[in-house]
Amino acid sequence: MSGTETAVTGMGLVTPAGIGVEENWRTVCAGRSRAAADPELAHTPARISCRVPGFDADALLGARKALRLDPAARFALVAAREAVAHAGLDPATWNGARVGVVIGSADGGPGTVEAQHRVLLEEGPHRVSPLLLPMQLPNMLAGQISIDQRANGPSMVVATACASGGSAIAIACDLLALDRCDVVIAGGSDAMLTPLLMSGFAQMGALSQRHGEPAAASRPFDAERDGFVGGEGAGVLILERAADARARGATVHGRVLGHGSTADAHHITTPDPGGHGIEAAVRAALADAGLSPGDIGHVNAHGTSTPLNDRVEGEMLGRVLTGDPLITSTKGVTGHLLGAAGAVEAVYTLLALARRTVPPTANLTVPEPGLKHLNIPVVATEHTAHTALSNSFGFGGQNAVLALATA
Repeated sequence: MSGTETAVTGMGLVTPAGIGVEENWRTVCAGRSRAAADPELAHTPARISCRVPGFDADALLGARKALRLDPAARFALVAAREAVAHAGLDPATWNGARVGVVIGSADGGPGTVEAQHRVLLEEGPHRVSPLLLPMQLPNMLAGQISIDQRANGPSMVVATACASGGSAIAIACDLLALDRCDVVIAGGSDAMLTPLLMSGFAQMGALSQRHGEPAAASRPFDAERDGFVGGEGAGVLILERAADARARGATVHGRVLGHGSTADAHHITTPDPGGHGIEAAVRAALADAGLSPGDIGHVNAHGTSTPLNDRVEGEMLGRVLTGDPLITSTKGVTGHLLGAAGAVEAVYTLLALARRTVPPTANLTVPEPGLKHLNIPVVATEHTAHTALSNSFGFGGQNAVLALATA
């Protein structure tokens, strides 16, 4: 990355695994799936999901503010506040002109759109909320964080489907390398567990139909996987140039050594069966980081629990990486957080490196026959790795891979 070392000085999480980094870490290491029957989806072909537990927006943000925010923005603000506090930074005293915000999201605020569309049909156009657009526009995820945190630098939302969170972190690193910012609030947020969107995923055949045993439905790399389980949430990281972080005496929780972004240019939803695009993204991230395929000790895989994705990704990892890394998919616990997944999983990857423990892949009982050679732990496993990859792949064949390291 142009010789610029990027430090991660703060992290914040709101996911089905809990609210806050520590609760998340305990849950993913325990391998407890958060999937359950979802009353809001009971009349749809989706029926199950992974929702954020116990999220009291009024208590966390204030009732007046929460009322004016789509759930995706609520998640993003809470995660951003945790990350900024974790970094030991104070928006009241920093130079906001040098603070940027880059947030990934697959769809912005679809829940608001669906709710207001019902108002339009049932009560008429004059009852539609004047806050419809400020609540649902994707750019407002970054806009709300910028306002809340007094960040006057570049502010943008990145949409690369399920790679969005990873793409946002990559762009944030480039902003630091180009000296456009001194601090970037980067991550991803999505709240897509709506009847319309989840019905769309179900009609595509993307979702698990294991409705009778939801806790076993998300099973990455398992021979009996049949689709993903939708999730929601946000992950936010505070990124700074390492020299700046050291100069202010900040605690560095990990580093972003490099990143790779590619496109399959193959199909609107199906990954290239040869894995050429995702392999190119992995190799680009390694090259950017100055690493070899044998240097990687851990991979947080995209691992969606869909039949084709897991096979293609697993085959690619076995073909490219030579150091027998510990591979996990935390989606066995959280479900698929869509545009937030890459950012949340980057935090999990950094925690795995810092705490010398790789979380398990929940529900993996019988590995995919062609992937039995991969080292995929089913319990939390100690390790000594210093470098790792976090993979994120999206519809449209858009891929983002982050090369991460210990502090």
